[in-house]
Amino acid sequence: MASSSLAFPSLQTQFQSLKKPSSPKPSTRRFSVRPIRASISEKPSVPGPPATVSPSEPTKLPIRKIPGDHGLPLIGPFKDRMDYFYNQGRDEYFKSKIQKYQSTVFRANMPPGPFIAPNPHVVVLLDGKSFPVLFDVTKVEKKDLFTGTFMPSTELTGGYRVLSYLDPSEPKHAKLKQLMFYLLKSRRDHVIPEFNASYTELFMSLEKNLALGGKASFGEANDQAAFNFLARSWFGTDPAETTLGLDGPGLVSKWVLFNLGPVLKLGLPKYLEDLTVHSFRLPPSLIKKSYQRLYDFFYASSGFLLDEAENLGISREEACHNLLFTTCFNSFGGMRILFPNMMKWLGRAGTKLHARLAEEIRSVVRSNDGSITMRGMEEMPLMKSVVYEALRIEPPVSLQFGRAKRDLIIESHDAAFEVKEGEMLFGFQPFATKDPKIFTQAEEFVADRFIGEGEKMLEHVLWSNGPETEKPTLGNKQCAGKDFVVLVSRLFVVELFLRYDSFQIEVGTSPLGAAVTVTSLKRASF
Repeated sequence: MASSSLAFPSLQTQFQSLKKPSSPKPSTRRFSVRPIRASISEKPSVPGPPATVSPSEPTKLPIRKIPGDHGLPLIGPFKDRMDYFYNQGRDEYFKSKIQKYQSTVFRANMPPGPFIAPNPHVVVLLDGKSFPVLFDVTKVEKKDLFTGTFMPSTELTGGYRVLSYLDPSEPKHAKLKQLMFYLLKSRRDHVIPEFNASYTELFMSLEKNLALGGKASFGEANDQAAFNFLARSWFGTDPAETTLGLDGPGLVSKWVLFNLGPVLKLGLPKYLEDLTVHSFRLPPSLIKKSYQRLYDFFYASSGFLLDEAENLGISREEACHNLLFTTCFNSFGGMRILFPNMMKWLGRAGTKLHARLAEEIRSVVRSNDGSITMRGMEEMPLMKSVVYEALRIEPPVSLQFGRAKRDLIIESHDAAFEVKEGEMLFGFQPFATKDPKIFTQAEEFVADRFIGEGEKMLEHVLWSNGPETEKPTLGNKQCAGKDFVVLVSRLFVVELFLRYDSFQIEVGTSPLGAAVTVTSLKRASF
């Protein structure tokens, strides 16, 4: 799962103490609730050729000079950083700029700025019409822009620039993305049964903790379930049966902090946080041993994939670092954001929606002899719409960047703007996917938004580094696991409402996502 900035709820804890407390090892016994038949109704898309450059379309909108400025050197970026993280907060920072300039396109500085990023200057795109230019690789370059105006040290990825930092024009991009397509295709039959096994363990853990203390942290249980699921389904290995044990999620959190610390708000005292993780890079040497444990696990578990990598002309070492990044940063990181957010929106939606989902899901599963199948899930329009709506209203990929390959004309709804070759473009996706000129009730969670005629609006769901109506190819930067993420999100909703009629939650905050505590689970009554 592609992402430009991922949230990890336990990062504040990891920053304060790099040692993960020991915990008793749970039983590795596998659980199953019902017979499951793993089937795939759609074949993965065949990667297309790299895109070719096409001339810009003339605009019919008035040309307007891009408003805004970057302020004085050092002072301007520092002020914007303080407003972005502390004085206003991210959303209000962008809203205030829109009001000030009366434009959804303007110039500003993006964190981290000094002293990590020497050039924080960006052209900001905050509407659903201008934002998609960031996906057009004929117009923007993606080289080393995965995390924005700075790039973490390659010492954090074994000395390699991994796939997320490569532009499609680079020869290794196609080879490494092809390896990810191969992974997804070769292990597709394991996804549904392993998801059931791992998330059965999650639900049992939640029920146990509820019985003991009246509350249960969804995030902690989801972390372990997500890591176990990915390891079991993609690599055929149960982490608990290896020397990695249950340490995977904690090790990943530490490692991600070293990658993303400069652009995360961790909850530390304002000036302490800003003068440390936002101003200076954490030394990669401090995380080397933790990263090596993850690398050793994936190297030992990925033999068939490393063989395929060699066939593609990629060394086993480089392939393993890429597989680790794709699994831990992109996919595991995405599930850590997306599933709590889905719980939040579903929980807030209330029991009437819960009842509708339970009825739809259970009816289809019963008609399929109690099995969960891809074909069966296609017959659940409300469930599918709920997943797309969660991806729209709070996309797990918040930030997107691209550098103009040539002079461009970029259009908002109201005006056109001239961008010069080499300028950095930045888009905050939640504003684009909640654009009131595209979606009605844009700020509200509308469960049946994408049912029937509403499916036409899927072209404006952009979480995957591209429209939901398009497919990842070797020549674009759309997430290789786009369909995989939709699949596991559907599986999560299906598994949830096969077990429970309804649930109640409390919602807090974490660096970028939701911290969800489950307070009630009502077992299925029909």
